[in-house]
Amino acid sequence: MSKNTGYEEKLKKSGLKSTKSRKAILDILIKSNQPMAAEQIFIALKEENIDINLSTVYRTLESLENIDMVTKINIMDDDRMLFEYNMLGHRHYLICIGCKKILTIQNCPLGSYEKELENETNFAILGHKLYLYGYCSECQITQTNNK
Repeated sequence: MSKNTGYEEKLKKSGLKSTKSRKAILDILIKSNQPMAAEQIFIALKEENIDINLSTVYRTLESLENIDMVTKINIMDDDRMLFEYNMLGHRHYLICIGCKKILTIQNCPLGSYEKELENETNFAILGHKLYLYGYCSECQITQTNNK
């Protein structure tokens, strides 16, 4: 497991203890370059010989989402919820409907539009999520070849 990832202080400030389970799950998410399902996290923990129940993984992810340390992602036509370590604030996603690959968009394209909408509608916008669905370059080739 990684040391000094900076999340211990955030856990402490939010009132959560820095337990072995929380640290292990956060370490798995930090190492991942893709959002992960709870089952994937559970398997990764087992591969690292960390004894944990799947129900503990789900409960831990929920508590980490409640304090904005983890982002939950819901993908169209997929029953699974995916989770990602929330190190940079909110992000947006390109999601391939062919292979389910997820690419993270780092810069928010909606910031100025959000302000415009607030001014137009007198609506206090608290946040947003943006998922763009389509086909990645590999799946575009597959789609073209299948025609």
